[in-house]
Amino acid sequence: MRFSVFLNARSMSPAEDGRLITDLVDHATLAAQSGFEAVFMPDHHFNGYMPVASDSFILAGYLAARLPDMHFGFSVVSVPLHHPVRFTERVNVLDHLTKGKLLVGVGSGTTPEEMIGFNVDYRDASPLAEKNLEIAEQLWAKRMDDPAVLIDNGPYQGRVLQRITPTPYGENHARLMPVAMKEASARRAAVNGWPAFIPAFTPPKIGGTEPFVHVKKYFDIYKGMLLEAGHSDAVVKDALSWTTHTYQAVHVAETDEQAREELEVILKSYQAAVEREAEFNARAESNEANTKTDRTPNALTDDWIGTWCLYGSPETVIEHLKPYAELGIGNVLCGTTTGPLTEERLRLGDQTLRLMGEKVIPAIKGL
Repeated sequence: MRFSVFLNARSMSPAEDGRLITDLVDHATLAAQSGFEAVFMPDHHFNGYMPVASDSFILAGYLAARLPDMHFGFSVVSVPLHHPVRFTERVNVLDHLTKGKLLVGVGSGTTPEEMIGFNVDYRDASPLAEKNLEIAEQLWAKRMDDPAVLIDNGPYQGRVLQRITPTPYGENHARLMPVAMKEASARRAAVNGWPAFIPAFTPPKIGGTEPFVHVKKYFDIYKGMLLEAGHSDAVVKDALSWTTHTYQAVHVAETDEQAREELEVILKSYQAAVEREAEFNARAESNEANTKTDRTPNALTDDWIGTWCLYGSPETVIEHLKPYAELGIGNVLCGTTTGPLTEERLRLGDQTLRLMGEKVIPAIKGL
């Protein structure tokens, strides 16, 4: 089982943006020193989620130069918000900068406010994402003298006459990582020999206290499709080694009591940030075209904590992770800076990285 760090911190004011970027660079560096194998970043806009998320490809390129042994990933790129040409170009450039150690999570996006800013109808997000990915595959495959690739997809138009540069780092383009919730997404990952994100809930309920039940269901479906696809053992092994289960908030302390107390402080601050953003989201959802169909529970409820949090003493965290390791989950994505990145929040996040590196990761690797 691998461990990756998710740089998912928020900024609460313009004055905090610059410091947050610097602090996240230092946090990623500590993660690399603590035995984590990858850095994942979100892709979000406008809603105060994270300053670097507006172009996390830039941050990944910067970190790739500082941390050349690390893998880099996205959880996840909101495909409807990217022109297919810019998407394929950026993936290829970063594929070279990371020397093929790139994992591009892909999805249709979650926030109507972002869609409005990019002139995308929220109701069209899913089909727009599917079509953009189809066009991206055409662009990756196009050679210089092939017929032009026509782009005619909602707000994205164009005609590519030559080819995308640079070419991918390897024989194929960088691995994409769909969320294995819908059959089509799971099958896309399986047929291509890519890893997948494995959900811990089943909509319309976005949360619950039995995450392993959902993880096992989606993992078994994806793994079955992967094995049926006829890949070599090496391809299957690589895909499963990066198949990812995500925790939005991971917190480790010396004792369970300390971990729970500190987690509640973290989640109260996180929930306050979410509620601050709700006013802007409400404006975005003022018409039918931009109304969400699901709601995430309050972060202080048992349903949210049960699905999205991993916390406790090192011993408790190890016991929690054992069933996931036995199931075959290859990568655990750890949100260690969830919420506003205050000085205290960063201290707690660094504490988690150190305890994970000293006790949890060696124990899990030794199973």
